[in-house]
Amino acid sequence: MNHLRWIAGALCLATAGAALAQAPKYPVRPVRMLVGFAPGGATDIVARLLAPGVGESLGQQVVVENRPGASSQIAGELVARSAPDGHTLLMTTQTLMTSQMIEGKTYPDLTKDFTAVSLSATSPLILVANPSLPVKSVKELIALARARPGELNYGTGGVGTTPHMSGELLAAQARIKLVHVPFKGEAPALIDVVAGHVPMMFSNITASLGYVQAGRLRMIAQTGLQRSAVVPNVPTMEESGLPGFEIITFFGVMAPAGTPRDIVTRLNTELGKAMARPEVRKQYAAQALDPGTMTAEQYTDFIKEQAVKFGKVIREAGITAK
Repeated sequence: MNHLRWIAGALCLATAGAALAQAPKYPVRPVRMLVGFAPGGATDIVARLLAPGVGESLGQQVVVENRPGASSQIAGELVARSAPDGHTLLMTTQTLMTSQMIEGKTYPDLTKDFTAVSLSATSPLILVANPSLPVKSVKELIALARARPGELNYGTGGVGTTPHMSGELLAAQARIKLVHVPFKGEAPALIDVVAGHVPMMFSNITASLGYVQAGRLRMIAQTGLQRSAVVPNVPTMEESGLPGFEIITFFGVMAPAGTPRDIVTRLNTELGKAMARPEVRKQYAAQALDPGTMTAEQYTDFIKEQAVKFGKVIREAGITAK
């Protein structure tokens, strides 16, 4: 009997050893991190801040690829259809989720067609205007919009982006008419606002702060309930007379649905290490980004909560794709 037990034990050890030996190594090639917006926007900046550190920890380069268009749905579909092996990732915002809600599309679904990996950052937006626009406050902007109904345009990086929802929420709460002008990314929209082709936009602080500091854009208000430490002199939308006005952008990494849990956990850990690097923390602070400190499971729950929150904003503000 003892002899049989010894043989059984040996067979178990041999089987476990064989399984361990056959376990695929990860990663076996460079990791692609797709961004659904043009270079220079906030999502692109966050991805490029984190990619070097993650690549160093993984032992393989993390290559950031920009696939702008369709409010990040082009990049989202590419990732959702990729092999769930951890070699193709998506750095995204809630735009992929909200644009789907607004346009009534069913694919890709941020809550179903992906595996949540890690929250990377959160940040408020700021309402910026070309200096030629004769307003310096939300109150003055509302007065101008009422005097010129339907004549004021605002740019965004696409339908369903947080800047789009911010503009529509402003129009709904202030009872004014604004015209939405979508671009293929935040950076192209900012360029047109700086050039004066579009008078204003809600922008991620990360992307627009340089233009503000150079005097090429004017800050009017910010969308958090508390003022950002980066721009403490800029009032919130709530302080500007719009009670409860709050829209925050979140940035996070997603993988295709079905990605193995051990790979997701590894990526979550390495992204956390990258965010903890002093040079990255410094860059985050300078651009009003708060690091994400969630497990993959917590990030999954966070996305579901955000879906409920933004769905409510979309309904109450009457936001449509038109």
